[in-house]
Amino acid sequence: MYIIIVGAGDIGTPLIDIATRSGNEVVVIEKDEARANRAADDFDCLVLNDNATTKDTLEDAGADRADALISTTDQDATNIMVCLLAQEFEVPSILSVVHNPEHMGLFKQIGVNTMENPQELIAEYLYRAVARPAIVDYMRIGEDAEVFEITVTENAPIVGKTIEEAAADGILTDDMLVVAIERSGVDQPITPRGGITFESGDLLTVYSAVGADPEITDIFGHYEDHAE
Repeated sequence: MYIIIVGAGDIGTPLIDIATRSGNEVVVIEKDEARANRAADDFDCLVLNDNATTKDTLEDAGADRADALISTTDQDATNIMVCLLAQEFEVPSILSVVHNPEHMGLFKQIGVNTMENPQELIAEYLYRAVARPAIVDYMRIGEDAEVFEITVTENAPIVGKTIEEAAADGILTDDMLVVAIERSGVDQPITPRGGITFESGDLLTVYSAVGADPEITDIFGHYEDHAE
């Protein structure tokens, strides 16, 4: 892909690294000279030390043939302007970081895919690691739903039960779905079926429409989560 990345700061730099290592043709626009020079030295890509909020700069970056543009600056106003200009070039995929949640609606209104403030995402992730130590990894979906990974303990109510039995006993509710089971000694993740029996030590990927509250983690034997 031909990708234009605006900003070579804390967010843009690892993105440039990933994009270039994946074999994409990457052009970086960074108005700060020191950052631009560092990106040019560190990565195999074209770096423009210029202001991305001008149409000429995007034209120089090849926006008319770009497959995607990602704006990663720390200013929402700059990101909005860049995205609006990218739309004039009819870039197929336009994505931006959004730092102020109040601006999320504006980005959506102009039809730009967004990622909320990554610093807040990191902060929430770190908090969850402390507040919900049982959760190995998670992803929020909408306001309440989550997909998370959790290990089944030996005293979990679901141990020794099949999926069908756990559902019939009301342990697994209609709001929950076990997506995958990783089990010691089994090379590939197990696709959950009604007759699969849960074992202690299983690492489950679970979808919960109501999130990973303590009442949910109890099912997998992590009662200590009530003490947050």
